[in-house]
Amino acid sequence: MKNKKTENKTGGEFHASSRFPVPVGELFQWHARPGALERLSPPWDPVKVIEKNGGIDDGGTVRLKMKAGPFSYPWTARHRDYRKNRLFRDYQVKGPLAEWVHSHIFSHRGTGSSCLEDRIDFRFYFHRITRFFLEPVIRKKLERIFRYRHSITREDLKIHASVPGKKKMKIAVTGSGGVIGSTLIPFLETGGHEVFPMVRRKRGKRNEIPWDPSSGFLDRELLKGIDAVIHLSGEPIGSGIWSMKKKERIIESRRGSTGLLASAMAGMKRGPRVLISASAVGYYGSRGDAVMTEEDGPGEDFISRVCREWEDAAAPAAKKGIRVVLLRLGIVLTPAGGALQRLIPAFRAGLGGRMGSGRQYMSWVGIDDVLGSIHFALFNRGLHGPVNVVSPKPVTNRELTETLGRIMGMPALFPVPSWIIRGVFGEMGKEVLLSSTRVSPEKLIHEGYSFRHEALADALRHVLGKP
Repeated sequence: MKNKKTENKTGGEFHASSRFPVPVGELFQWHARPGALERLSPPWDPVKVIEKNGGIDDGGTVRLKMKAGPFSYPWTARHRDYRKNRLFRDYQVKGPLAEWVHSHIFSHRGTGSSCLEDRIDFRFYFHRITRFFLEPVIRKKLERIFRYRHSITREDLKIHASVPGKKKMKIAVTGSGGVIGSTLIPFLETGGHEVFPMVRRKRGKRNEIPWDPSSGFLDRELLKGIDAVIHLSGEPIGSGIWSMKKKERIIESRRGSTGLLASAMAGMKRGPRVLISASAVGYYGSRGDAVMTEEDGPGEDFISRVCREWEDAAAPAAKKGIRVVLLRLGIVLTPAGGALQRLIPAFRAGLGGRMGSGRQYMSWVGIDDVLGSIHFALFNRGLHGPVNVVSPKPVTNRELTETLGRIMGMPALFPVPSWIIRGVFGEMGKEVLLSSTRVSPEKLIHEGYSFRHEALADALRHVLGKP
């Protein structure tokens, strides 16, 4: 990505441009599809979309909730100057600046290649005075954001182009409000797929499918015409103390919902032909330094039992001949949620450090490789059964915390002893924070999946916006 700084008498300008290995029409269409704005929102500084009216053509508006440190503020923009495959602009209608115009300029760059230039013209209130201390802050933030945006656009386009000629799918997704689901849906939408979130309310919005696993409610008629179901919902495991009631909710939320979906799909003549259901590497339990593959059996921990029953609940669909993929997910790295979100405040305060001995293995995966693996599973008929979704390069807890501290500029100097973790978090602390699970993604490698981020440092720099 190239960017340059220019100034004029009335305000500031920012430019960022990159080339992309797709025709200009494909690049433009990616930005025109639902989900593009959400997909381009950086995970360290997410934008909440409050309301959309229309698309990127003239007159379309979007209302956002944005953040500046601990403070949030509204932002409303209107699209104008739409020229297909060439240009569209966002004009600030309501926001913190006196003026903001974002021009998206597209151009042809030879066979199968195109260029996108993002140009932003901005002006502060009392610009002649405030620009001296505000403009450096804005430029630094924009450089970070557009480095991320162009990287996401390029890599997503590559993934969607990796299955040329494949029809666009109709995909139902459970857990659409979770960390993975809320990122997956924009990714699928910008690829041209039609997504149907499955929601736990009786009257869903357009494209939503109501269901209620706790009461066993699911109208099979609403799954007709759906090509695939991606099942991500379940009671959070890594938060709170594992009381008996909490453990029951953890198991039943997975076993009951998966069984309901699998049985409904198995009972349909023309239902979805693919079920991709989440699981976790906790299936293997704490196994020290031993390398686990999909051929290894379950451990003896509570989480192992959860994963085993979770996966077994999908059996009715597999017996019917539906292709079932069980995603054994590692620790998903994104500041938008999960383990990384909980670690960041401590490291920002200079209080980060290893947990316990630090020798326990942590099988991690970047959020974008979770999306890539799901897309790979959708279209790769050779994938079925358990699939480990982890980086090929697992690390110890010491390596993870030291790498995170280095990237954030805060050394990991404050270890948390094992006895404190066990005392505060009980069984959850022992199995989630102190367990050692070293997992290899054998099936993904064998089938030819190409990881975006194999190395931990690369993945952390990407999701944290650190060059």
